[in-house]
Amino acid sequence: MMKKAIALITIVILAGLLCTAGCTSQQAPATGDNTTPGATDTSILVYSGAGLKKPMNEIGAAFTEKTGINVEYNFAGSGTLISQMELSRKGDAFIPGGTPDYRIAQDKGLVGEPGYVAYHVPIIAVQKGNPQNITSVDDFARPGLKIALGGAESTAIGRAGDKLFQKHGILDAVEKNVVLRAPTINEVVVAMNMGTADAALLTLDMINPEKMDTIDLAQEDGLTLIVPIGQTTFTTQPDTARQFATFVTSDEGKAIFAKHGFPTYPDPAYAGIEP
Repeated sequence: MMKKAIALITIVILAGLLCTAGCTSQQAPATGDNTTPGATDTSILVYSGAGLKKPMNEIGAAFTEKTGINVEYNFAGSGTLISQMELSRKGDAFIPGGTPDYRIAQDKGLVGEPGYVAYHVPIIAVQKGNPQNITSVDDFARPGLKIALGGAESTAIGRAGDKLFQKHGILDAVEKNVVLRAPTINEVVVAMNMGTADAALLTLDMINPEKMDTIDLAQEDGLTLIVPIGQTTFTTQPDTARQFATFVTSDEGKAIFAKHGFPTYPDPAYAGIEP
């Protein structure tokens, strides 16, 4: 009898342990589900020209606050961004420094029709006090000057500048003076701030008045660019991408660009500039 009682008690204990183990294994998934509450949050990826970083970061924060949609950026020179879009086929919107780069992306079938935000106004930047007495873009060809420029393949202003130098017949002479061909306009600003270049082609919004003076380009040499934005053709969330592009081109988005020194589109002062 004693052996039977012991055997019965053992069976009851084992059954209890099995039940406990079964209940624990069924509860585990519920614990896992609670650890990723943000997994379904919506976000978009925006390819943005590096020279637009300040206004676009502020626009991204305002858009997120208004809609709850997160904005992730890839900032680089426009040429680099186009290559990345072409290779990855990922992302939702593209905003370069000017329409020439946007057209390149459009010709490659990467983006749709754009909206327009603001103007990128190129000017000649010189060191404070203009110690080299630079008066026009023709002076960029003067022997001994140190010139900083954006890359012709990677930046809208670098490409536009080379066309301007070619128009004046000074491209080769200017190239001999170039001490920096930067992948983004931000590196050109750094060179001017540090005094490693005598002059550069920059845009009005990038000028540091404590370190630089400016010279307007001649009217016939105007290189003003219109900043476009549009959704990619491969976005997996076209409605959200369109919503973001619409926000950027809205009065609220343009006001942020104006705050950072960009004339906003359209502006009668630039009526002759077409996309």
